[in-house]
Amino acid sequence: MSAATVRIAAIQATPVILDADATVAKGLILLGEASAEGVKLSVFPELFIPLYPSSIWAYNAGRFDGFDDIWARLWNASVDVPGPQIDRFISACAEHDMYCVLGVNERESTRPGSLYNTMVLLGPEGLLLKHRKLMPTMHERLFHGIGDGQDLSVVDTPLGKVGGLICWENRMPLARYALYRQGVQIWAAPTADDSKGWLSTMAHIAIESGAYVVSVPQYIPRSAFPDDFPAQLPDGDKALGRGGAAIFEPVNGRAIAGPLYDDEGIVIADIDLGRSLAAKRYFDVVGHYSREDVFRWPG
Repeated sequence: MSAATVRIAAIQATPVILDADATVAKGLILLGEASAEGVKLSVFPELFIPLYPSSIWAYNAGRFDGFDDIWARLWNASVDVPGPQIDRFISACAEHDMYCVLGVNERESTRPGSLYNTMVLLGPEGLLLKHRKLMPTMHERLFHGIGDGQDLSVVDTPLGKVGGLICWENRMPLARYALYRQGVQIWAAPTADDSKGWLSTMAHIAIESGAYVVSVPQYIPRSAFPDDFPAQLPDGDKALGRGGAAIFEPVNGRAIAGPLYDDEGIVIADIDLGRSLAAKRYFDVVGHYSREDVFRWPG
């Protein structure tokens, strides 16, 4: 790795389902493994702590009966931001001199109630960004509140300008543009989408933004669910999330690492932000290709 490049990683990991402390412990081990490979920025999946409420088993959550148990267990296994579990990741970032994007179910213990689908950016300095998902998708609205949009920010780190969106927020053109205007160079996309279409979306965002894109789903084998999981799972041994972690470059939207399917693993790439600058010479969505004078971007 040359001095002009930065090593980044997508950590495709299965949570210890409904166990926040055990999931945190696992995540810290994985951060250490990534650091040993020279990684300076690691991105974890959407809602890594403690579980993504997949439509595969959560489609009945709209009923008033039958989901109180899983709701209580999910809330009890969620994290406060800031909070002690987040502090453990910050300490690990300081120890390894690295940065981390982490997806969590966020609660507010001082006001027990709603949960939020939250993405945080952590570094040796502490909590650098907390972003709540703007619009939960379909069944997710039965589990998570909506974000207020005041946290659509990009953070200038020693590695470059880091930002991103959660799962299908990445399909929202105005949300993307809000980050484009802040000069994002490394785009984190924690997700639960394991489809081929999702990879096309990621490739497009890499080209559109002129940024490197790190896409990280969960790999969720059926064997990961505890015997007392309080919702019915489908029959068979099919995984409930195949993964597909990948990293895309900004000039041609090409996957330079991954996609990784059907296993846990760390997908690593060395990136050169000079490629981002070259991409914007050809197409700068908030520069010579923006034409905000025509489209009248508000604000």
